Amino acid sequence: MKVALVSDSMSAYGGAERVVEQILAIYPHARLFAVLDLVPPAQRRFLRDREVACSFLQNLPLVSRYYRRLLPLWSLAVEQFDVAEYDLVISSHHSAANGVLTRPGQVHVSYVHSPMRYAWDLQNQYLSEARLNRGPVGFLARRMLHKARIWDYTAAQRPDAIATNSHFVAERIRKVHRRDARVIYPPVSPECFGHCTTKGDFYLSLGRLVPYKRVDLLVRAFSRMPHRRLKVIGDGPEMQKVRRSAGPNVEILGYRPEAEVRRTLAEARAFVFPGVEDFGIAALEAQAAGTPVIAFRGGGLTETVQGPDSPQPTGLFFEEQTEAAIVDAVEAFERSATRFCPEACVANAADFSQAHFRDAFTSFVDEAMAARAEAAGRRSERAPPPALPPAPRQPKPATVLGEVA
Repeated sequence: MKVALVSDSMSAYGGAERVVEQILAIYPHARLFAVLDLVPPAQRRFLRDREVACSFLQNLPLVSRYYRRLLPLWSLAVEQFDVAEYDLVISSHHSAANGVLTRPGQVHVSYVHSPMRYAWDLQNQYLSEARLNRGPVGFLARRMLHKARIWDYTAAQRPDAIATNSHFVAERIRKVHRRDARVIYPPVSPECFGHCTTKGDFYLSLGRLVPYKRVDLLVRAFSRMPHRRLKVIGDGPEMQKVRRSAGPNVEILGYRPEAEVRRTLAEARAFVFPGVEDFGIAALEAQAAGTPVIAFRGGGLTETVQGPDSPQPTGLFFEEQTEAAIVDAVEAFERSATRFCPEACVANAADFSQAHFRDAFTSFVDEAMAARAEAAGRRSERAPPPALPPAPRQPKPATVLGEVA
């Protein structure tokens, strides 16, 4: 069986890239397509020297500096991929990859990390943060996003079957795309993380510095707690904004090698996340390292963190995305820190292993292939019988003055 794996832009070894890594482990001979491949050399190990077939956008000069501004062209780019020779097409989607064009007879399954956040429920937030919510420019931006929603809905009807990373995202897919999706939790590798029974005196934020993760809010909250330390690992377009908000007790570390990230995760007192994440792989990695989680109650983290009411709690939640709510949550954690043991965190993360993901995804694809084969068989049974040869022509009856003789 010939397999094609189509991905959106890849810019770092994040949650979506971890899914790509595991799909390639299931189908090691799959051909990998990507709208853009901008993964830096230090993070390319998951590709295992695999060649990536990229769209025409890859050839633009200095594209890594402005590729997010090319989002309106991603749909056009993904529709140019020629995957006609493959039996199975898998798309790893958060923006455009599920719009790849397939032919009749092919099976197309899509793993959806999220519908287009910026075009649907987070439209106003993105426009406001980009200062595109007013005036003629704002009108043009809204018009562009309106067209993006039309294309996104159309593209979402193309896969034969859809899987996604959480029940939270499955509900969003049902709302905006009118499709049902099977929940297959993304993989984490607990065996790759060690854990410390004696924790350090600092809290940790880990992930891309992008607006919806609200790291700037977290930094401002800790700046109000000079007796608490916060380390921030990650890079992204919000870096300067985060730096401006940081007090002397907040350490902005930027990108760090994987080995240092794992060590820091294991030593942290708690992992703190104030945003709404579709799934939140970093929160699971923290638990795999034996570190509890303090998070806003929303999104996929409510499915992966065991709250204080659980017999074996692995974290706690706060109810509002405000500085005061974060401060209160940190102080509440300090008062009950002994309830969150590293062993419980590690045990919870083990339920989201790479092996579990590979088994679930393989079954999902096999069922989609079987359903397509069954549908093809039913169409064959309903095929009309071969046409009979035409009847011989009969001679016209003789007529006399318009009457039959």
